[in-house]
Amino acid sequence: MGIRVSDVSKTFGSLKAIDSLSLDVETGSLVALLGPSGCGKSTLLRMIAGLESLDEGKIYINGGDATELPVQRRNVGFVFQHFALFKHRTVRDNIGFGLELRGLNAARIRERVEELLSLVQMQDYGDRYPSQLSGGQRQRVSLARALAVKPDVLLLDEPFSALDAKVRKELRAWLRNLHEQTNVTTVIVTHDQEEAMEVADKIVVINEGRIEQIGTAEEIYDHPASPFVMQFVGEVNVLEPSFHRAGDGAPLFVRPHELELLDGPQEDSIPATVRRLTTFGRDFQVELELEDGQRLVAQLNRDQVKGRLEQLVSGLRTHVGLRGGRQF
Repeated sequence: MGIRVSDVSKTFGSLKAIDSLSLDVETGSLVALLGPSGCGKSTLLRMIAGLESLDEGKIYINGGDATELPVQRRNVGFVFQHFALFKHRTVRDNIGFGLELRGLNAARIRERVEELLSLVQMQDYGDRYPSQLSGGQRQRVSLARALAVKPDVLLLDEPFSALDAKVRKELRAWLRNLHEQTNVTTVIVTHDQEEAMEVADKIVVINEGRIEQIGTAEEIYDHPASPFVMQFVGEVNVLEPSFHRAGDGAPLFVRPHELELLDGPQEDSIPATVRRLTTFGRDFQVELELEDGQRLVAQLNRDQVKGRLEQLVSGLRTHVGLRGGRQF
């Protein structure tokens, strides 16, 4: 087992940041800790790294008890949100810094640095300084520096959140490819559900210091274990019992793609008014208002709106059909 977290707790004053949490991360896997700000995911990552102490519990890395080990003895690579590169050092010097501290000879350091420059596709940038790089390039250098010492575990704390959307998208695909090449046990913290679903083998959804669900992207999205998971991972509409006939009177959670717009009233359909139509490439998002003022969002593809696009104007009275839904 790459990482084992056993009944770990951490309190800051009156705040229970981590509450009796246990987690296993398999060797060579890439796991995402996903949750809202303040849920405890970064605290958990810092405890694994040795940057934060535990109130209770144990942490094991590659089968050994690392609970009391200092940071430098855990053989963990850590990448922060804000790069943390040395401004006065070149890219090569930044990558080789950890190797210098370990006393490797200059020839071995040069060899390892060139190997990593190639790995992160920065071969032509070794003599540049951080100020001469883009944000995405700087984060690649940060990852290369973390990998230089051949860590047992790589920990990433929202590494792409300071970058613009296009660069984040590119770096996600790059990180996934990098992981497949290195096979280093990796844990990434993110509040971005799309990022977690794109890069991770498994996703750990955390809320208020506890694990809500662990699973693949498909399992988390298609079979959420709780209302929190369903509402946090992916868009969802919540229909109160007065607007549906499913089950025992509990709210019905419906994904936008599970709604359809009907030409007229049908059994169990819901009257609604179109308030806005937004185009997202091949898909359309329709914002709807129910009779009590509640807003719903429907996601339709081009086939579903073919021949009706000009009719879907603000103020149009329509009916909504349900093609799915889930109760808890």
